[in-house]
Amino acid sequence: MNKKETTEKKKASNAKSFSAFTTRLSLRDQALFAKRLSLLVKAGMPVVQSINALKKQSKGGVKRMFEEVAYDVSNGQFLSKSMGKYRQVFGDFAVNIIKVGETSGTLSENLQYLAIELDKKRELKGKVVSALIYPAVILVASLIVTGMMIVFLFPKLMPIFQSMNAELPITTRILLLVSSFLINYWAWITGGIIFGTIGFLVLLKKSKLFRHFFDAMLIKIPLFGNIFRNYYLANTCRTLGLLLKGQLSAIEAVGVASDTSVNMVYRAELMNLRHAITKGSAIAPHLELRPKLFPPMLTEMVSVGESTGSLSETLLYIAKICEQELDEDTKRLSSVIEPAMMVFMGIMVGFVAVSIITPIYEITQHIGR
Repeated sequence: MNKKETTEKKKASNAKSFSAFTTRLSLRDQALFAKRLSLLVKAGMPVVQSINALKKQSKGGVKRMFEEVAYDVSNGQFLSKSMGKYRQVFGDFAVNIIKVGETSGTLSENLQYLAIELDKKRELKGKVVSALIYPAVILVASLIVTGMMIVFLFPKLMPIFQSMNAELPITTRILLLVSSFLINYWAWITGGIIFGTIGFLVLLKKSKLFRHFFDAMLIKIPLFGNIFRNYYLANTCRTLGLLLKGQLSAIEAVGVASDTSVNMVYRAELMNLRHAITKGSAIAPHLELRPKLFPPMLTEMVSVGESTGSLSETLLYIAKICEQELDEDTKRLSSVIEPAMMVFMGIMVGFVAVSIITPIYEITQHIGR
């Protein structure tokens, strides 16, 4: 190996080690990457030139990543193997879909299919986020309005109330305690919220036990539980269906589905399913053991798919059903949560208003006498 080749290899290695930790691609960007690469490969352009063409349109860590991938492919490495070094960017699902395309000679078609599925996953995620944003905004707005009234408006009226030397209503006294607490300990409260949020995020990322507990709670929350459950099931069934359709074995497909699952409960259960399959068990009997995670309808359809040899098509059909149920759940949630949040906001603001107006009314009555 001459000095020039050694220098190029060292630069590529350094680029990989740096961008592996800094590169992030959203689902939208991943779908665009797959779609563009599919079009270039379909047009007859070699994979190396296609990657270099995409590199010219990229910046920062993404550009360095494409440089490493192009370097690997130009030295005879498979695209899927090089992309496997960036699993935190592309995910196991994309890597395996590309691997199947390379081995079967259908890389362009598989990349196009991957782009479609990533778009579907992005839309599915968007529905879940949209369903959660509205109640969160209403809740935050209610707390801000109420807090401003308690901290800024109420203290200015308290000297007037206290000057009357009359017993204040219970609601006003409660509000007085809350107002004094917020004014005197606002720094501690703010610090507690900040450190509590940071601690929660750290535990969520670092502690597998806490993450497992949190993910288990997500699918048990009233109203929201079904939304999260259908979201996880739709992604899991689509991943399994596509990988099985790409001629991966059931063990490999379940392993990839487990690695790509964002919920620790489903991830652990899919790993248990993988171990059961290695021992000769069918999929449906194992799913029957966890009816709260896998509904009976899903288990029955999987059983039919296994017995008829159409498991991949059955799983893709189940994914569509879960998406439809998710869409209905989000619409139902909006119709339920909107009046509930408005009532909650009304109660909070109304309590503060009554606590302020009642003493004023009593003062005017006293003056009238």
